[in-house]
Amino acid sequence: MSFSYEELAEIRHYIHQHPELSGQEYQTTAFLRERLEKLGIRILESGLKTGLIAEIGSGQPVVALRADIDALPILEQTNLPYQSQHPGVMHACGHDIHMTTALGLLDQMLQVQPKNNMLFLFQPAEENEAGGMLMYEDGAFGDWLPDEFYGLHVRPDFKVGAVSYTHLRAHETRHDLVCRLLLEKKKNK
Repeated sequence: MSFSYEELAEIRHYIHQHPELSGQEYQTTAFLRERLEKLGIRILESGLKTGLIAEIGSGQPVVALRADIDALPILEQTNLPYQSQHPGVMHACGHDIHMTTALGLLDQMLQVQPKNNMLFLFQPAEENEAGGMLMYEDGAFGDWLPDEFYGLHVRPDFKVGAVSYTHLRAHETRHDLVCRLLLEKKKNK
């Protein structure tokens, strides 16, 4: 099975219509699990209540991609044909796009059978900044510790097709990165 552009658009619209708040992403997790199982993708049993980790490939290094799955407590007033069906809850930060992009990438990676082990983390509770830490503390990765970890975010202030990146060291937070960049900028003056 391979997703067409139209199918990915339908997936994104469905996810956008059914947002769930941090820690409550039960239907979102079930929807993702169903799509991944249809693709024949292995889902790591992690004991998580919401969110999941999918795995393709094998061996080393281990490369991971994170897609957030929670929504915000915002009333959607876009009048889009696929606007939120849950009043007061909206995918206003692009997490519907994150999930759709990860599913599309997983689908494409299956076509080329990657040489490396790839983990796709569908992370719950990003908006309250607890999900990543909860997954780590719960040992969601088991024995798999990614050598590289990529995150995705959309920016409405960027032009279509523009890409930006930030390099964080494994132990850094965004605050640490800003401090490091400011120190490097000052040092280079």
